[in-house]
Amino acid sequence: MNRDLVRASKFLSFVLRHDPGSIGLALDANGWADVGELIERAQGHGQQLDRPTIELVVRTSDKQRFALSGDGQRIRANQGHSIDVDLALEAAAPPAQLFHGTAATNVPSIAASGLHSASRQHVHLSPDAHTAHKVGARHGKPVVLRIDAGRMHGDGHVFYRSENGVWLTDRVPAVYIEFPSANA
Repeated sequence: MNRDLVRASKFLSFVLRHDPGSIGLALDANGWADVGELIERAQGHGQQLDRPTIELVVRTSDKQRFALSGDGQRIRANQGHSIDVDLALEAAAPPAQLFHGTAATNVPSIAASGLHSASRQHVHLSPDAHTAHKVGARHGKPVVLRIDAGRMHGDGHVFYRSENGVWLTDRVPAVYIEFPSANA
């Protein structure tokens, strides 16, 4: 992704996940924004954005962070919100194992209290270790944690699968987390 697309993607992430009010944009209850209004408000705040750029960001984002409505008139972030939105995802049975990438410096805290959503609405879990490793690498020396999602689900924890394949849950108690050995 070129520099202008990265800049547009970061702007969309900020506005659609964290602070639509920063440009005077309102999201509906499910996190959707009108594309035309988004473009108008962005330009009014010095961010050059147009429909082809938005469509290109949505189409080429390696993490598929955004979705366009079927008619292409609305856009939203697939997950990662720190604002209250209802993505209207249906609960789903997860695979037996999921993965979470984090920085090595976070492991002691996670071992003590599990994974919490912190400022986000959900804990994000990856369907494979490779993706989790990439996520962890963004935060420092990466560590991949294996989550016993099947047992969690069997014990009554609720999971959702976002449109881009990321698994979401409210929290992951430490008892369901397998930590890599110190020799690994």
